[in-house]
Amino acid sequence: MKYYLIAGEKSGEQHAAALMQALQKQDSQAQFRFWGGEAMQNVGGEMVRHYKDMAFMGFGEVVRNLGKILGFLKECKQDIVKYQPDVVILIDYAGFNMRIAKFAKKQGLKVFYYISPKIWAWNQDRAKTIKKNVDKMFVIMPFEKDFYQKYDYEVDFVGNPVYTAVKSFQAGEDIRKKYLLPDKPIIAILPGSRKQELAACFETLLSVTHFFPDYQFVVGGVSELPRELYAKAENHEVRIVFDETYNLLSIAKAAVLVSGTVSLEAALFKVPQVVCYRTKSLLTYTLGKMLIKVKYASLVNLILDKPAIPELIQNQFTSANLVHTLQEVLTDRRLQIVSDYRTLDEKLRTQDVAATTAQLMWKYLQ
Repeated sequence: MKYYLIAGEKSGEQHAAALMQALQKQDSQAQFRFWGGEAMQNVGGEMVRHYKDMAFMGFGEVVRNLGKILGFLKECKQDIVKYQPDVVILIDYAGFNMRIAKFAKKQGLKVFYYISPKIWAWNQDRAKTIKKNVDKMFVIMPFEKDFYQKYDYEVDFVGNPVYTAVKSFQAGEDIRKKYLLPDKPIIAILPGSRKQELAACFETLLSVTHFFPDYQFVVGGVSELPRELYAKAENHEVRIVFDETYNLLSIAKAAVLVSGTVSLEAALFKVPQVVCYRTKSLLTYTLGKMLIKVKYASLVNLILDKPAIPELIQNQFTSANLVHTLQEVLTDRRLQIVSDYRTLDEKLRTQDVAATTAQLMWKYLQ
């Protein structure tokens, strides 16, 4: 069969690549065409465009690049019509993919969605649009199945790919030896995988390092971003390791991080954490505050439906607050956080998510 996949960011591209590998085991004749990145390229098929071309974050940046985004949409629609796939598989990336879902459905094509857009966070009525345009939805958060049931839309909970990735992880060389790090317990700084996140949050994350002389701070960097974005770490004498997130989390005593998938990864590694987030644009934050319907920023707290880990968002995200909160996480709150992580683990425990999803997709396509 011919599969057309669209992943618009790094994490989605990784999940898409794993899904493609699993689909190959179900369908020996599988042909792939996709919007994605290197991980998908390594599986095989033809890449139309790299996800880096579409990495726009925040209301202001989207508005400034609206013409470019509309051009990508037009290009994608034309390419789908030309390719005539047996199924269009969309991975997260709501703003772009929900428009493609509507278009593909009108073309009479089958539409699958793997990793639901976070419509439960804001503008929840978009569930009606998804129900209309998406043949099958494969969700990775346990609460999403109940959310869609409110709209009389049956979806498949396939487990969480982050859980699969963490549980199958095997540590490589100890990064202490690999990077000649001092013999001190490590606090990981994970400043995000987008330029905008580093620009808005990195300096504040670094500013607390000298308050904890008994620990060493290590930044988990992303090699795809320009190295100059990490230059501030040198001013604080903080070491940076690139593309070593899991190795770093496997030995970290705590973490300070920008809200995102990495929060869930840290929790599954049983690393106590402080989740931080700030937008440089006051307009983006104000609009988001008006629209967002969920109580928490972190996936950990959303899944557990409680403030299991501390969150410092926008104006609360200051150096003083971060120092105080990190001290609590390292001492008084540590045992309770680890206990809550065990509950999280039970909620997410599943088999191989990509394999489960591919099996269901293949069954539905028959």
